[in-house]
Amino acid sequence: MSKVNIQNLVRDNVKGLSPYSSARDEYVSDGSDMVFLDANENPFENGVNRYPDPQQRSLKEVLASQKGVLSANILFGNGSDEVLDLIFRAFCEPKEDNIITLPPTYGMYKVLSGINDIENREVLLTADFEPDVNQILETADAKSKLLFLCSPNNPTANSFSRNKITELLERFNGIVIIDEAYIDFSKEESWLSGLPNYTNLIVTQTLSKAYGMAGIRLGVCYASEEIIAILNKIKPPYNVNELTQKRALERVLNVDKIKSEITDILKERALLSKALLQLNFVTKVYATDANFVLAKLDNATERYNQLLARGVVVRNRTTQPLCENTLRFTVGTTAENKKLMQVLKEIQ
Repeated sequence: MSKVNIQNLVRDNVKGLSPYSSARDEYVSDGSDMVFLDANENPFENGVNRYPDPQQRSLKEVLASQKGVLSANILFGNGSDEVLDLIFRAFCEPKEDNIITLPPTYGMYKVLSGINDIENREVLLTADFEPDVNQILETADAKSKLLFLCSPNNPTANSFSRNKITELLERFNGIVIIDEAYIDFSKEESWLSGLPNYTNLIVTQTLSKAYGMAGIRLGVCYASEEIIAILNKIKPPYNVNELTQKRALERVLNVDKIKSEITDILKERALLSKALLQLNFVTKVYATDANFVLAKLDNATERYNQLLARGVVVRNRTTQPLCENTLRFTVGTTAENKKLMQVLKEIQ
């Protein structure tokens, strides 16, 4: 159990803020036939002439039911990047506080720390791509507000040890953000089940990966009602537009279709991992809990350019710590994966 006092972590200027009250906050439609003359909208109906629901109530209700949480535990953002930026702005004082990240990991944590003028203290993962708990705790101090754990991790594709995450939740005196962008492809249980036990836990997810909706930009933050209320103070009132809300609601209700696509991706992931191991220039294929495969090659940059010249785009991760000579292969359709393997065999 965590006993971190969240109010002690909030920026002083944020504590005194009241969230902007929009017209659609003051009057919430119950479906009745009303004449709306409150929000200075264009009255001519075209499907998007009205402001969207600033709290995305319909979408929250569905996701809350599916995930086993309350609507009050959910905040949506314009992509996960907005969610992460809101967390920075709510809890980190520029030029004073610091965060801890664990390279190799998702690069936006570092970018956002720079944008918000927050020191980023990096603690490398261990050789087997796990958090170095002792080093993390030694690196943290009284000004360490946020710890970012990407699990399953990008680009290494592995899920972190549950015991290590538990220890960090219990011993880190700031907020632990577990980025679960790839959790739907993992055999591990989501950390959403830990929300009642850890006041300092934030779980972020996305509709960009398993839900196949990267183009609508919708990120999800799950946390205690206290943390969500703090983030609601500073989020833009209409940060998730009407078209995004409608498309997202249609998609999350199509549960069978999503499950089918995940099953197909996992099947193709296994085939891709096996095929990569058969190539003479691939020296290692790492275990994966994501919708991509990280592989170590003889010369990643050369192989990347060879693939590019033949019309296949992958991600060269060789510049990342612990990832020398690695390429990251996103799992595509059956046809795309066959094309990839054909090209890889040609350049052996």
